[in-house]
Amino acid sequence: MIRSLGNKTPKIADTAWVSEFAYVVGDVEIGEHSSIWPGVTIRGDGEKGIVIGNYVNAQEGAVIHGSGLVVEDYATIGHAVVVHGDFIGEGCLLGNNCTFLHRSRLGKHCLIAANSVILSGTDVPERSFVTGIPGEVKRQVSDGQLENMKHTALSLVEHAREFKENGL
Repeated sequence: MIRSLGNKTPKIADTAWVSEFAYVVGDVEIGEHSSIWPGVTIRGDGEKGIVIGNYVNAQEGAVIHGSGLVVEDYATIGHAVVVHGDFIGEGCLLGNNCTFLHRSRLGKHCLIAANSVILSGTDVPERSFVTGIPGEVKRQVSDGQLENMKHTALSLVEHAREFKENGL
């Protein structure tokens, strides 16, 4: 469901796919080839909007809310992730059920482990592997992990295209 709020209407690229069972409201921009899966809520009701880049996927049950939130290209937001931070860099993967709190930033190509919590005001350096509650940088993302993260983003583009072509 795509809804306006006041004079703000979501802008969704023609090549993007938003499930009919997702809820996108207000000042939200969704880029080319991005996919918003069933049960996702994106609420752009802050002073500044939410910008979701190209080739981004937000999987079932994710909640995305913030004022001025930017999600760069090729990011993966896993199942049941809560996004309330300010910036997710290109190619990041947020594992299932993790939480990313306000005034936080993820550098490019970060991998946030499932169930981890990125506390408010955290600035995670590029290519960090983060795990735990609270989330701590354990090491750098390996080349293999980086390759798998990119593969996840691209495979979901193809999967979403199939859903879109079938009118789902």
